[in-house]
Amino acid sequence: MHFDDYIGLDDLLADLKELENCSICPRNCKANRFSLKKGFCNSDAGFNIASVCLHRGEEPFISGRNGICNVFFSRCNMQCSYCQNYQISRNDILADSYLYELREVLSRIIEILNSGVDALGFVSPSHFLPQVKIIIRALRQLGKNPIIVYNTNGYDTVASIRQMEGLADVYLPDFKYMDDQLAELYSASPRYSEFASNAIAEMYRQKGSTLLTNGNNYAESGLIIRHLVLPGHVENSLAVLRKIAEDISVNVHISLMSQYHPNMLVKDHPTLGQLVSIKEYTMVTQEMEKLGFTNGWIQELQSSGFYRPDFANLNPFGD
Repeated sequence: MHFDDYIGLDDLLADLKELENCSICPRNCKANRFSLKKGFCNSDAGFNIASVCLHRGEEPFISGRNGICNVFFSRCNMQCSYCQNYQISRNDILADSYLYELREVLSRIIEILNSGVDALGFVSPSHFLPQVKIIIRALRQLGKNPIIVYNTNGYDTVASIRQMEGLADVYLPDFKYMDDQLAELYSASPRYSEFASNAIAEMYRQKGSTLLTNGNNYAESGLIIRHLVLPGHVENSLAVLRKIAEDISVNVHISLMSQYHPNMLVKDHPTLGQLVSIKEYTMVTQEMEKLGFTNGWIQELQSSGFYRPDFANLNPFGD
């Protein structure tokens, strides 16, 4: 592997120019991320990556038997108070934390891919779109063509998702809210429902409702929409499912998650400080069935005890 033999590295890095006047997410901060003055996400123009690791906890069609190589970016263009990745997603993390050279990122990714892993996921990539494109193109120049999974919080612009056409194989967006008051209260994300709806509609335009799989029954191309049921907010979940059914398709794959677990930041919150109840989750699964969704996954209520990473470890998920 010769990282100095890139073809057109200057062209790859030209993608970063977009960050001189950053408008890649709905915040539209217009920040110059090459300067000391950052935008909402407090991110610069470097490769701010908190972890490159093997992860076996994604949906079965995604992680399969061998797992997926996930690239976790630091900070976020949303600030969900209940985020399970709060150790790395808070925007008050020092701006020089988790800085890597491109060759370091590629070396770690290739090491994991060479262990028998076929898929590469980018987690919370909305505020690092140019870096995502650079990594994918550099890997291709090095002869690596993993299945690319774009694992986003849904707070994206249509223009940004269009930039991923031809690069993303599988879209794995969250659709968190139809209640914009909740989106602002819990995630500081104005007009979330509008942006997420439009972004996911664009993903659907690109991929449709068919999830293409390989001989091992792992996803190679398609769209999987995730929704995390929050305690005390069943109506929001019902509204999300109805929006997908009405404006996208009941044939898309839905991953309906019951895995919510209070992090240390909200453990004393009167609503977010509790688990999702059996009654709440059952109401949402029944609505899912009533609307006609037949593709996807639901979770056991015990799943709230899993999927809790510790980014203080080299491998946050203990794989």
